Formats: sequence, structure tokens, C-alpha cells
Amino acid sequence: MAAEFQEKSSPVLVTGSTGYVGGRLVPLLLDSGYNVRVMGRSLDKLKCRPWAYHPAVELAQGDMFDPESVSRACKGCRSAYYLVHSMNSRNRDFAAADRRAAVNMAKAASDAKLKRIIYLGGLGEKGSLMSEHLRSRHEVAVLLGSDVPVTFLRAAVILGSGSASFEMLRYLVERLPVMTTPRWVDTPCQPIGIGNVLNYLKGCLENEDTTGNTFDIGGPDVVSYRQLMEIYAREAGLKKRLVIPLPLLTPQLSSYWVHLVTPLPSSLAGPLIEGLRTPVICSENRIRDLVPQKLLSCREAISIALKRSMEQSVPTCWADAGEHFVPEWSQCGDAQYAGGTVFESGYRVVLDGPAEKVWPFIQRLGGTNGWLYGEILWKLRGGLDRLIGGIGLRRGRRHPVELFTGDALDFWRVMKVEAPKSLRLTAEMKLPGEALLEFELTPVQGGMTELKQLSRFLPKGLFGLIYWYLFYPFHQMLFKGMLSSIAKKAGVPIIKGPERFAPRLHHICALPPEK
Repeated sequence: MAAEFQEKSSPVLVTGSTGYVGGRLVPLLLDSGYNVRVMGRSLDKLKCRPWAYHPAVELAQGDMFDPESVSRACKGCRSAYYLVHSMNSRNRDFAAADRRAAVNMAKAASDAKLKRIIYLGGLGEKGSLMSEHLRSRHEVAVLLGSDVPVTFLRAAVILGSGSASFEMLRYLVERLPVMTTPRWVDTPCQPIGIGNVLNYLKGCLENEDTTGNTFDIGGPDVVSYRQLMEIYAREAGLKKRLVIPLPLLTPQLSSYWVHLVTPLPSSLAGPLIEGLRTPVICSENRIRDLVPQKLLSCREAISIALKRSMEQSVPTCWADAGEHFVPEWSQCGDAQYAGGTVFESGYRVVLDGPAEKVWPFIQRLGGTNGWLYGEILWKLRGGLDRLIGGIGLRRGRRHPVELFTGDALDFWRVMKVEAPKSLRLTAEMKLPGEALLEFELTPVQGGMTELKQLSRFLPKGLFGLIYWYLFYPFHQMLFKGMLSSIAKKAGVPIIKGPERFAPRLHHICALPPEK
């Protein structure tokens, strides 16, 4: 009994804890009585998670490409979950990034004398048809096991609200009654529900017999992607979709089409589609005896995911794994920024009401809630971004009300949120520079509130300068209109403004004259 207590008192490390799987595994482990150490690149992003202040949680700032930070995170832990994959990061060579991160983790785990690493990777036999991201995941498993025993769980398509595979399936079926697909749409696969994946991950930690073994995990059904589409259509109450496989339709061309139709960027859709070439079927089912549970059929998993999506109760989303990028210049406190001139445009209003009454309407911006003013302009900008390879507006937001640091928000990402005081967004659309959008609420004497909206832009090259001045009149109109609309939605009278305000002195500014 004492040994069992010590085992649970020693923390379990979860890497990738703000990602799709990791963000759901952490609360499951906590509910089971484990002490959990979560590692992430941004403490602000970690602190915004619902489980961040649980008494059994430790927050550890670390980057898989920084060996020292990984070593610190591993020290004192009993085991670790490795739920990191670079395919959804800014790094285009994700295979090389995966190898580098795995080597760092293996060394840190060995130095910390971890009992084992539990790794979730891809299902599929090695061969010439295996996609690059599947080969990368198999290689990671080998690198991780250089010294510390690795439990390698191999999964195919994961079905769950917010997963990349499910969202691609959902948008394709809902938006395209007729679709052309690669010929690999009929390749067999064995999907698994996200709930079953999480139970296997936790079960492996609790069963010593899984140590050092590789297990295929899948649901009870073997289906093709075409059949998955048919199942989704039935569960969603849609007519059967007409799927036309074309031999000449390559994964690259398909990824561009998926990019235009779904929220997934082509950089993520490409590897997923390429993976359709490889049959991904469990070759053995030993884990079913070691970690028994009820396996959901494809129909059941899709039904649950649809219900979660309709109820807008999606705890994690594929976009959560995006890098929490904080531009260096955004925190520069010098009179000058060595990287160039930072352009700013700021507007403010004074409202006859408290910040708490206004804040909810700022926190709900984006997604299906819209931007409260100039919706056609937002949609045009999102459509243009999508056409030139950006993420556009279709990515939406994870939850209609909740907003956490690191969340995706249309073509923005939340850099920092502090209710009911401020919201800072960093742009992820295609731009000839880097951009921020900030909202700030400050109490004013007499129960009033000053609401400021500030846009900041660091141009790159001549085209960046042209972009700033070309779009400035539209931004001016949008921001003034948004401030008025926020006040109207909140039911708070405007005492003063909207008016332009001078930017802060510690930034270089070059603004067009007021029109």
C-alpha cells in the first residue's frame, strides 16, 4: 500500500498538455488521483486551462527543442506521456523536428531515470506507401526507446469533437453533396473514438504489463473513408453524399481543396490525406485484454462528437496545438525597436457602465458570434487569406464564450486574456509583416469605463508599408464601428468617442493623418 501511494504521489509528466489529446488526458489523470506535471512552451497558455489550479497539478515551462527545459520537466517524475508532434507547428520540416524533439526527450528521460514513456503514434505497417508523417511517428518511437522503456500505442483515425480527422470529415460531408476524392478513399482503416484512446493511455500507466510493448489500438469497425462519410451523413441527418474517386487526383491537389472547404490548412490536410494511401488496421488486439473497455463503433463515436459540437462543449480542438507565438517587438520597452518601425492605430470610447458589463461582448468576438461590425469586410479578408494559402476565418473558435490564452480565434490567436481587463490577439493570416490587435478596459471615476482598441503592425519590406497604408482606411472604419457596436450590444451609453488616441511613447509610430 505504501509503495502504491508513493507511485501516485510522484508526478506523471504530460508533454503536449495543451494539445488535442493531452488537454483531455490531464483532467482524466487528475480525476483518477494522480499528481500531474504539465509541460508547455507558454506558462500563460497553461495557466488558462481549467485544470491549471488543481492542487495536484504542477506547471512546467519547457520546449522540446530546449534540452535543459525538458530535463527540468522530467526530474522527479515517475513516468511521462509523450504527446508531441510537429506537424501542426510553424516548422515545415516536421519530420526533422520530430527527430530532434524525440532525442531530447529520450536523453532527459534517461537522466531522470523515468520508469517509462507512453507514446501515442500512428498505425500502419512500414513500407513504400507509408506517408511521411506516419514514418516520422514510427521513427520517434524508436528514438524515445533508446534507454527508457516505451509503451507505443498506434492509432489510426481518431474520432472526436475537435479532432483534425473529425473536422475534415465533418466539413467535407456537410458542405459537399458531391465530391471528387483521391482513389485511396477506399483504403481500409480502423478508427477509434477519443474516449477509448484516453482510456488506453491511462490504462497503460496502471498496468505494468504494458511496459516496453507496442500495441495497435482501434475500434470494432474496419471501414473506408468513403464509408465514414456515409456514416457521418446518416448521423447528421444528411442525404447520402456522392463520392467520385479520381485516379489523377494527388494528395497535394486534394489538400488544396480541403484547405478551401474546411478549416484545416493545407499543411495539415496534406499529411492526413496522404495517410489514406496506407491501410491502417490493427494487426493484433492484445491491449484489449490488458486494458478492457467498451469500444465505440464509428457510428457511436461520430454521434457523440456531433452532440458535443452542437452543444458547443468541445474541451480541446486540433487548433489548440498551435504555437503560442509572442512577437519580440510586442514586448519591446525601448524608445526604438531595432527590427523596424512599429505602426499603431488606436481608438477609444468612454462608456457609462462597468467593465464587467462590457467584457463579455469582447470575449465572444469571432467564430459564429462574428465581429459585430463590417462582417462583409471580415469575410472578404478571410476569403482572400484562404485563397493565398492562409487559414482564413473558417477555423472559428473552440467555444462560443470561453477564451483561453493560446486559443485559435478565426485568423488570430489569443496571445493573452485577462478578464475583465484586456485581450491581446496576434495575427496568423498571411501578412507582409506581423500584427497585433488589443482591447483594454480601464475603470474611470464615476463608475465609467474607458475601452481602447489598438492595432499594431510591424511591416516587412516595401510591400508591408504599402499594405499598412492601403488597408488603413478600412481598419479605421472597422475599429470605430466595432467600439460603437460593442457598446450597443452591452447596452452601455457612450459618453465620449469613438476618438483616436495617441499611441504609447515607448513605440515608434508612423500614422497617416486623421481623415
